[in-house]
Amino acid sequence: MEPGSVRENDLHDVLAGLGPWPGHVVVGPGDDCAVLAGAGGGAGGGVTIATVDQVVEGVHFAPGEDLELVARKCIARSISDIAAMGGAPRWALATGAIPAAMTHDDAKRLLLAVHRWGRHWGCPVVGGDITGTSGPLVVSVTAVGVVEHARGAVLRSGAKPGDGVYVTGRLGGSLASGRHLRFEPRVVEGAWLAQTLGTRLHAMMDLSDGLGIDGTRLARASGVRLLLDAAALPMHEGVAGWRNAAGDGEDYELLFAAGGEVPSACGTTGTAITRIGTVQEGKGCVIVAGGVEFEGGGLGWEHGG
Repeated sequence: MEPGSVRENDLHDVLAGLGPWPGHVVVGPGDDCAVLAGAGGGAGGGVTIATVDQVVEGVHFAPGEDLELVARKCIARSISDIAAMGGAPRWALATGAIPAAMTHDDAKRLLLAVHRWGRHWGCPVVGGDITGTSGPLVVSVTAVGVVEHARGAVLRSGAKPGDGVYVTGRLGGSLASGRHLRFEPRVVEGAWLAQTLGTRLHAMMDLSDGLGIDGTRLARASGVRLLLDAAALPMHEGVAGWRNAAGDGEDYELLFAAGGEVPSACGTTGTAITRIGTVQEGKGCVIVAGGVEFEGGGLGWEHGG
């Protein structure tokens, strides 16, 4: 492929079509985490969940950014995937491709910060690999967690017609404001939702690429249609409008579908929970603004293209 021709969604489809998997692989590629049985997990069916994410200079952060915040984001992105399954992080592995121009002191500072942030979230970095590169700084973090509640790991694929669609926190402006480097993974909120709603919590994922494109992914995984209300989207102060809230990306809030009553805030942290739509029969994710329907799949951040 020519540079810039990689389409993330297309490659996701390729990976999701792999298989069949050995019996201990409950869920393979295509969700926020892989789900593995019989691997020393918690009470939720004895499962372990695992994910990997990378942070690339010039893509996920600007050149010259504070290395402390870069390290924080490296860990937080993977932990956010653990949160999206209702899990608890346990340990991580990290790899780093260090640019030739980076000084030894800066590389050491980055390395130590990655380890410090892992411990901060109860996910110590227990190993990894370091290499040099003539390209940009790249750090990849594999995080492993467990599901400790009876609900079990929450997948993207369980949304049902009639469910409400909800988000935690507020959306939009993450890159412009710098929140993408400082966000708090919703680990506590994800576990609380799983424990509080139990089997009424039908599907959940984190919002990394934007509500529009990620909502489309959840709808596709569940074989349903999401009908979202633009006027209901909770936005950060200074966000210009619903298109930014749905398309800016890098929010790392939780998007979920549930049946029955859902509290308006997390009972543990107080994080706001907002109903933004309804699950219907059909396909896709549609956002209604001023009586007009807009396809959500065109609102978000897809790498490449």
